[in-house]
Amino acid sequence: MPLTVEIVTAERIVRVEQGVDVLVAPGSEGQLAILPRHAALMTTLDSGELVFRRGNDETPFALTGGFMEVRNDRVTILADAAEAAEEIDVARAEAARTRAEERLRLAHEQMHRDVDLARAQAALQRSLLRLKVVQRRRRPGPPRPGG
Repeated sequence: MPLTVEIVTAERIVRVEQGVDVLVAPGSEGQLAILPRHAALMTTLDSGELVFRRGNDETPFALTGGFMEVRNDRVTILADAAEAAEEIDVARAEAARTRAEERLRLAHEQMHRDVDLARAQAALQRSLLRLKVVQRRRRPGPPRPGG
């Protein structure tokens, strides 16, 4: 029996997918692969790619942390934020990356006190993740190891 996966944020139900063969999630201790009949599990999630697989088809998401519960072939993800690849505005993600890189450059070069370094680094990581997820969607076939 395939998995049913539900992704929820505080703002909305992002997606409910049925018939998922494998779910790959960015666990806080490393990447997790959830298959049908997986043992019950509750874990924290880091920022990273979340991928549904059905045969050779993939549906990637950008996920920025949260929690995951696996129980009886049903996976519930309570995410801080989640975006499907098709929802990501590439131009906006590129602009966010450029802004974050500029903030980091200013912080390092000129020791700007008004630049929040942690916030700029987090913004850069989010934008890079979003761009990576969009790239994965454009890639044909199964994922490449490590990428």
